[in-house]
Amino acid sequence: MTDDPYHYRVIARALAEIDRAQAEARADGRPLAISLTDLAGRLGFSAAHFQRIFTAWVGISPKRYQQYLSLDLAREMLARRVPLEAVAAEAGLSGSSRLHDLFLTWEAMTPGAFATGAEGLTIRWGRFDSPFGQALAFGTERGLCGLAFSAEMGDEAAFADMAARWPAARLIEAPEALAPWVRAAFEGRGEARLTLIGAPFQIKVWEALLAIPSGEVTTYSDIATRIGAPRAVRAVGTAVGRNPISLLIPCHRALRKSGGLGGYHWGLGVKRAMLAREAARAEAGAH
Repeated sequence: MTDDPYHYRVIARALAEIDRAQAEARADGRPLAISLTDLAGRLGFSAAHFQRIFTAWVGISPKRYQQYLSLDLAREMLARRVPLEAVAAEAGLSGSSRLHDLFLTWEAMTPGAFATGAEGLTIRWGRFDSPFGQALAFGTERGLCGLAFSAEMGDEAAFADMAARWPAARLIEAPEALAPWVRAAFEGRGEARLTLIGAPFQIKVWEALLAIPSGEVTTYSDIATRIGAPRAVRAVGTAVGRNPISLLIPCHRALRKSGGLGGYHWGLGVKRAMLAREAARAEAGAH
């Protein structure tokens, strides 16, 4: 079960152990690789059990996957990125896109609805297991308007963070209403609908993010250029950080020009795990 949050907790611990092992290797002048047996032992697993968890989570062996957990992943992905202008020109920003077997459709709410704090709007919400720990999903009758990950922030803080984005909305716990869209998002197949609730500039940035394919990355400056505001890199970064629909509006694919990860609202550990999983799956699918 790739949506078991237990798997994400193991992967998060693996990230920390690999970082620690690589730091030790650099200090001693040794190769950076850590063996499957060593890594599994640090986590308290047998090599066979650890391999099963890895394979269930990402679909390839831990030996091949280790490079995607390295600190250099972001720089490697950035070095071979396709310019966002070319990607967007090919895919278009028509309000729909196909990401492998997942078909996304989206529409933006009027600026007035955002300005009033979503007054008069009913938003349903629910908790779901995901490949990246527990997730909180929010949605209108038109589609998902929020997706948050609470593994690092905590459930209560994540809920308060999301609810504050629509202070005048009526929130109702109804996970069954959102389940088909959430299931499609985490399984990567089927159809998920999105409702973008934000200021006009934010929505332009989020639409640009929607053009970045899984397994690819871009930079904040590339996004600024794509939306016709090349000097507004800082404002773009703020809009990326305020993205309410994590994973599906892929703000985790936006990096600093230097190749640094930059920030991530739900924790850098979640961002690194998302990038690593997508990069590994993209390569696995290419072979």
